[in-house]
Amino acid sequence: MQETFFVHLEKPRHVFCAAHFFTFDGAVCEPIHGHNYRVTVDLEGPLDENHYVIDFIALQTWISAILGELDHHILLPTGHSMIHVDAGENEVEVRFEDRRWVFPRVECALLPMPNTTAELLARYITHRLLDVMAQHGHPPPARLRLAVDESNGQWGGYEVRDTET
Repeated sequence: MQETFFVHLEKPRHVFCAAHFFTFDGAVCEPIHGHNYRVTVDLEGPLDENHYVIDFIALQTWISAILGELDHHILLPTGHSMIHVDAGENEVEVRFEDRRWVFPRVECALLPMPNTTAELLARYITHRLLDVMAQHGHPPPARLRLAVDESNGQWGGYEVRDTET
């Protein structure tokens, strides 16, 4: 038998409130609306010298900081072929066909993705978490699974595995 250790993190404070819109079915662009997103994390790996996979406090701190970058912002996809995002120093202009919005720059999260779906937000947050873990000297986990709930029971998720473990 092979042993596997993991941690599951699901805290009431791991939420972010944000506005977004996205396109679907080719060229349908929904109106701007908001969600109170919730995030859960499952992290798998070997036990370290402290006999845990990862320090819960550090993981909570890192997740909170990442979600803080998104909280109370409009989430804008910079990789969409039909949504054009032009960021200036003080404002961001967004265009889709004949629609146009202008937002204060400080209230925008410009995200390198084609659409701001829960699945792609989960991927973005996962990679931000992996970057932060590496900055703090934490090795990559054997498996990291992160899910984003956008509407009280509607989850989108993303998972990465370390193929070397």
